[in-house]
This record gives sequence, C-alpha cells and structure tokens, in this order.
Amino acid sequence: MSGIRVAVRAWCLALCLALLGPAARAVSGVNPFGVNVRSNGATSVFLTFQGLDAGETAVEAYWCGELQPALMAANAGLQLPVPVQASDPCVPGSIYGRLPLALDRSRPSGSAGFANFTDVMTIPASVARRAYQDAAAGANSAFFYVRRFAGPAGDRFVVVTCRMGGGGARTALALLDVRLAFAPGRAAGAVGSVGSVERALARGEVPPAFSARIVYNGSGTLRGRWELVLPGDPLPTEEDLLTEASLPLEQRLRQRRWRLVERFEVFLPPGGGEAQVRGPDPRRLETAVDGAYQVLLRVEASDDKEASSQVGGGRVAIAGGVAGFAMPVLRYHIGAAGAADAAGGVASGALSGTSAVPIGPAPDAVIEGPLHFTWIDPPGAALLRLRVRERPEGEDLLAAFVRPGSARYEAPPWFAEAQRGKALVWRVEALGEQGALLGASGWRRLELK
Repeated sequence: MSGIRVAVRAWCLALCLALLGPAARAVSGVNPFGVNVRSNGATSVFLTFQGLDAGETAVEAYWCGELQPALMAANAGLQLPVPVQASDPCVPGSIYGRLPLALDRSRPSGSAGFANFTDVMTIPASVARRAYQDAAAGANSAFFYVRRFAGPAGDRFVVVTCRMGGGGARTALALLDVRLAFAPGRAAGAVGSVGSVERALARGEVPPAFSARIVYNGSGTLRGRWELVLPGDPLPTEEDLLTEASLPLEQRLRQRRWRLVERFEVFLPPGGGEAQVRGPDPRRLETAVDGAYQVLLRVEASDDKEASSQVGGGRVAIAGGVAGFAMPVLRYHIGAAGAADAAGGVASGALSGTSAVPIGPAPDAVIEGPLHFTWIDPPGAALLRLRVRERPEGEDLLAAFVRPGSARYEAPPWFAEAQRGKALVWRVEALGEQGALLGASGWRRLELK
C-alpha cells in the first residue's frame, strides 16, 4: 500500500505542476549595482538589468533616501541592499523624485543572447540636492535608484546604490550638457550676431569656425567624429544622434553614418566641469551645392572602468561618454536663402531677429514633383505657421502649423494636384507662446507645373 500511496502522490504532484505550468522568471539583477555620483549636480550612468522574463516590462523609476531596515541588515557589511526585491524597498516619505519621461532612455536588449533591459540613469540636479541636504543633516550619504518591473512573476523592484562624491575620476564619464555653435560674427543670413546654430551662406562661401561646449562628469578620453549631412541625404533620427554609449551593444552598429569630416580625441581631466571641443577646419565643409546641410557631433563609447556594465556571458558594455539626451546639430544653408525675395522685395537673409528665413522652393521656382517647404527657424518662436495663397492679400489655400526644430513641411499630394498650373505665394510666420505674430518672412512666388 505504501508504494501505491507514493505513486498517487507523485501523480498528483505531476498533475499540479502541469496545471500550474513552468515557474515564471523575473529580473535577476543589475550591473553595476553601486555607482559613484556627483553630490552637487546631475549624473548619468549606463545600467543593464539582467535576466528579464519575456512578458516583463519596466513600469517606473524613482529615487529614495532610505530603504527598509531589514534590507540593509541583510548585507550590512557592505552597506549595499539586496538588488532585487518583491516589494517596494523604500521607506514611505523618503522619495526624492521620479524619473521624468524626457530623461527615460530605457529599452529592451538581446545582447549576447540574454534578455536584458538597458537604462541610462540620469539623476536630476534637484534629486542630488535633496540627497545632499539629507546627508548634511546626518542621514546616510548614499541614496537609491529603484526600477519597478511588472510581469508574470509579479512586481520586482531593482535597487541601485548611488554613493555621493565629487564627480571625479571614480565617477562614470558622462555628458551632462552639449552646445554647438558657430563662432560669433554675422555672416550672410546669420541668425543672430553672436554664436548661433544656423547660418545661411552664399555658394562657395566658407562657413565660420564652430565648436562644442561640453559639460561633463568623471574623467577619461572623449572620442568621436564630426560628420556632414548633405542635401538629399536621409536626415538623422534621434536614435542616430544619441551617443554610442547610451545604446545597448547590439544597437550601436545600427546607427547610420554620414560623410566623415574629421575625428577627434580629447582628454577630460578629473573633477568634471566644462570642456571645449573645436570643430574641424570649416574649409573642409561642402559649400558648392545649394541646399540644407547639417554638421553632426558623433560621440563614440570610450573604455571607462567606472562606466562599464556586465551584459552576461562574460561580455561587457563599455559606456564612457554616456548621455541622457540626443546630440544637437549645426545647420547651414547654401544658395537660395541669401537671394532677394522676388515677391515681397525683402532680402530673406536680412533678419529682424524673429523672422524665419525661407530656403526652398527658391523664388519663382517651377515645381513638377512633390511640394516641400524648408526654412531656417527664428530664435524665440513657440510655433511656425506656413501660409500658401494665390496672392499676398488673398485667402489661405493651405495653412500648416509646424513645431520649431523640423524646419520643413511637405504639402499633401492632393493639394499639389489641385493647384497644378497655378502661380502661388508662400511665407512662414513665427508665433509666440500665446499665438501672437512675432515676425514673418517675405512672400515668395512659386509655380506648380
């Protein structure tokens, strides 16, 4: 009888397991699980969350100043908590802030055959200030970054310890702010008389010198290249403009490349601060063909011990030069932007400071194919409005609102087809926060053939 009982129990156990299915997996860890951060400013660090289940997703991220006492007691010798918890590890009332959506650069990663999730933890200066104030009042000098994941196994909370320091050599090399600008001085059609990010030039005219002002944390070698987007090239996406160290390993090679102008390698000394990266000789930029150009700053990942992250299988993602934002671009326009506006009698290169500079179509252009409008955004505009009419004093045949930054609009095919054989005029208006008209370009003629 005992043998029968054993067999029955084994059968029941097998049936239960079959009904329940396989045990659900969940995120198993994070690397690095402890990082040095700046106590008086922002910090960015590349993280890899390892071993996610296929149905597991990241829900939220936040910082807190104190964990439940039992979690710290479990590893009191190192003063580091157990990285993965099944419940919220933060003490109620100790939340410093939540990760803003604008700073969320997290994404799934399948590098080396592992189901991972990468994240660029960008600590806002406000969170660092709150942590510093608590430490000055006698609290623990470390605070904690918590990522919550939801999946078949339930919620999991992954903890990264942030140790405050001076942002020096033991802090990950990270870019906190990047500004590109042409050197001061008014060129034809320059937007502003001081350093600017857009210029309109005559054909063959050499652009002014340009450079990048970089605010950084940590220390190390900043490597990268200057590239040039030519008229007709596919425009870079936000993914293309991220630094290489901000992406998972398998996604880094997917970034597109454009014409190489020059490579650079600059050592950034410990302590963080500001550095200037000079651009290449502007005579190396193309100016012989009319159109819109973009100068790109492409930052490559550099080997930095403090910024490395284990992805599994013995592979390491080097992440020196991480940034929680896309790199800005410089723009210059050759040709039509400097010509006199035939319809309005206004030189499109002579700016009032709040007027857009029309680029294309050129004055009196005859358009046979798709109808595209391009211009230089004026500074200070909250919104741009494109107007197309038969004559300047007539009614709008087409009106479109465009956010600053894109500087282009493609007319719907039905509009171009309906206006074939007609002469039209168009202009771009700059609007303020409340919709007030700040300035407008002159009317420019075109003909749809």
